[in-house]
Amino acid sequence: MRVVFVHGACVRDGSWWWHRTADLLQERGVPSMAPALPSCGEAGLPGGAGGPGLPEDVAAVRRVLQAGDEPTVVVAHSYGGIVTAQAAAGIGSVHHLLLVSSYLPEIGQSLSDFGDGSPAPFLDVDPDSGTFGVRPELLADTFLQDCDPDVQAQAGDHLARQSVQVTGQPVGAAAWQQVPSTYLVCAQDRGTPPPLQREFARRAGSTVELDAGHHPFLSQPAAVRELLLSL
Repeated sequence: MRVVFVHGACVRDGSWWWHRTADLLQERGVPSMAPALPSCGEAGLPGGAGGPGLPEDVAAVRRVLQAGDEPTVVVAHSYGGIVTAQAAAGIGSVHHLLLVSSYLPEIGQSLSDFGDGSPAPFLDVDPDSGTFGVRPELLADTFLQDCDPDVQAQAGDHLARQSVQVTGQPVGAAAWQQVPSTYLVCAQDRGTPPPLQREFARRAGSTVELDAGHHPFLSQPAAVRELLLSL
C-alpha cells in the first residue's frame, strides 16, 4: 500500500502539510508522497495569468499515480478534490479515495460552482497578476485553530499564490463515481463549512466525522493514520 496526498489551494510543499501523518504511516511501513501542483508555482513556473492551471495539476498527479502499480489510497484535501476527481480516473492501482474537507465535483463542474460568486473573506485575489492566496493574518484562526503553536508558526512559510484560473476550469472526470471513497468531515472547519462538507459527503461511499479543523492530518495525525490504515 502507498498513500498519495493531493494538497489544497494556495499552499506549497505538500510534504510539509502532510508530514505529521506521513511520519506515523512510515512507522507502520506505509510510504507516502505529495505531488507538486504547478498552479501553486511548484513546478518552476509561477502561478498567474497564462501560467499553469488545473490541467497541469491533473497531469502532475496522474504521473505520480501511474508511476507505480501498488495499491494506492489517494488523500484529497480541499481543492485537491477537484484535481483528484480527474487525476485518479481510470487508474487501476487507485483502490480508495479519502476526501478530507474536500470539494467533490461532478463532471463539468469547477471550483467556482461551489461559491456564491464572491471571494471568501480569508482570500486575497489579485486580478492584475491572475493569482489568489490566503491572507496570512487569517491563516491560523481560519485553518489551523486546533493545531499546535509551532505548526501555526511554520505554516505561513508554506503558503503560495495560485493561478486564479483554476477556480473556473471544469473537471473532465469524476473518479469518486468509480472508485470506493470515504469522506472525512471536519466538524470544526472554519474554511470549508461543515454543512457544505456534508453535502459533498453524500456523494461519497461512506462518511467519517472528526471534531477537527481544516487540517486534521496536522492537528490529529494519529486519527488520520488509523483511518487510512483501515482503508
